[in-house]
Amino acid sequence: MFKSRPFAAFVAATLCTSALAQAPTTPAAPAINWTDTLWVIIAAALVLLMTPALALFYGGMVRRKNVLSTFLHSFIMLGIVSILWLVIGYSIAFGKSGNGWIGNPMEFFGGAGISMKAPYPYFSPAGTIPAGAFMLFQMMFAIITPALISGAIAERMKFSGYVMFTTLWSLLIYGPIACWVWNPGGWLFQKGALDFAGGTVVHLASGVSALAACMVLGRRRALDHKEPILPNNLTTTLLGAGLLWFGWIGFNAGSALAVGDLALSAFTGTHVAAAAGMLGWLVCEKIRYGKPTALGAASGLVAGLVAITPGAGFLTPMSAILVGFVVGAICCMAVGLKHKFGFDDSLDVVGVHGVGGLLGAICTGIFASVEINPLVADALKTNGGRGGLILTQLIAVAVVGAFAFVGTLLLMKLTQAVVGVRATEEDESTGLDIALHGEAGYNL
Repeated sequence: MFKSRPFAAFVAATLCTSALAQAPTTPAAPAINWTDTLWVIIAAALVLLMTPALALFYGGMVRRKNVLSTFLHSFIMLGIVSILWLVIGYSIAFGKSGNGWIGNPMEFFGGAGISMKAPYPYFSPAGTIPAGAFMLFQMMFAIITPALISGAIAERMKFSGYVMFTTLWSLLIYGPIACWVWNPGGWLFQKGALDFAGGTVVHLASGVSALAACMVLGRRRALDHKEPILPNNLTTTLLGAGLLWFGWIGFNAGSALAVGDLALSAFTGTHVAAAAGMLGWLVCEKIRYGKPTALGAASGLVAGLVAITPGAGFLTPMSAILVGFVVGAICCMAVGLKHKFGFDDSLDVVGVHGVGGLLGAICTGIFASVEINPLVADALKTNGGRGGLILTQLIAVAVVGAFAFVGTLLLMKLTQAVVGVRATEEDESTGLDIALHGEAGYNL
């Protein structure tokens, strides 16, 4: 009896251990890394700063009588898009997509189901930041993108028309494009298209849409009357460009969604591409016109930032310098096309963001490095090699560009029919600040 008790206990323990080993286990919830989360929160704040910086950048380039209306075009997006994004925009872009074209609009409706403790559910492997931090970070992208378009229609669009158009554009153009490219279920994401921080989603889409909006609005009357159109304060534009450069670090390095070598690489590439873009533009100006300009320096650094955005987390620093310099020079030449083709892109959105985003996306396919980001290996495998990846990048820019262009034409026509898009001749002559808002930027 004494000897049988230890034996029985041994058998029981063995059976229990075997049963526990065979029992199904529930996978542990992904761990949130609060250092990564802090970085993404800081990056979101940096991207938020870019919208006021854009207001400074654009506001300095318009005439004195339109400076406040131009500022307001950027600032109103902070109000409108912030609410739209939380209510439904985030769901359209990042809700579960069964068809690859649009996310489930009701999945995160009104912020429901956006966890402040667990990651965004559809990344594989799951991320290390809460879904709420990811939603906020993406909100800042959604805010600045329609604001970019405002530079093309400055000094002549009705404020009510601008509000209606950008509201619809954010939901019906930006949301679906973000789903295609960034949602794990999006069809371009599945094809292996690479866009680290928004070359197609943000810059190409806004640049092409700016062209369509210009075509519907027509030229400023001052151009037809041969009146001088001179910037009111280029020092403001330079300040805005510098703040954009600063905020863009959050835009690109923050898109790593974690602290680590990828964020550091994106930071480095972003900075040197901006520097190279500025130099490329100034060299082009010197060759073409004999003088480098302060406005050219500001425009060139932005062109370099635009060019590196899709490839910030995929390109080596030397590739970033090459891309920034070449695209900066090409954008300098591209802004002159508006005179050749007769469209009035007030502040060169098409030439900088449209052309820069297009070239940056293609260059990403050409120069993306496996050593910088292992995801490049997956993209190359999915597309059957470098040539296939470049073809996929071309497909991405063609489809996104066509969708944004046609969609913008339709939305502008709809807005024109409902509230109107063009300010009256009298309002345009007086200036939109006084005519539409009853105030002046400079009371001198």
